[in-house]
Amino acid sequence: MKLFIIIGAINAFLSVAFGAFGAHGLEGRVEPKYLETWQTAVQYQMFHAVGLLIIGVLLSKIPDSSLLTWSGWLMLFGIILFSGSLYVLSVTGISVLGAITPIGGVGFLVAWVLMIIYAVKHL
Repeated sequence: MKLFIIIGAINAFLSVAFGAFGAHGLEGRVEPKYLETWQTAVQYQMFHAVGLLIIGVLLSKIPDSSLLTWSGWLMLFGIILFSGSLYVLSVTGISVLGAITPIGGVGFLVAWVLMIIYAVKHL
């Protein structure tokens, strides 16, 4: 599906941009632990941007797969909650945001399980 390829590419772009910002714009401005947290957010955003691209390609072959569609939306949900909460935590230091991060992580996990089920059934 074209939409997941676009969403994946946008997230890959943002991951590179946020990575550069973290390396050059945040260095010396936030504590080292928060810089590491920022980099974790960047890595997970990129991993799942690639996942979204894969889902888009697979959906071009079987466009009516609810397993893949749900997997894609859960990856986007995960990026927003997992990486998004870590980005905000890194620049604000608001530690309560750490409670949101695992919800995004669960979204990632379920998305990958759905992709596994799809592969077992259809590939």
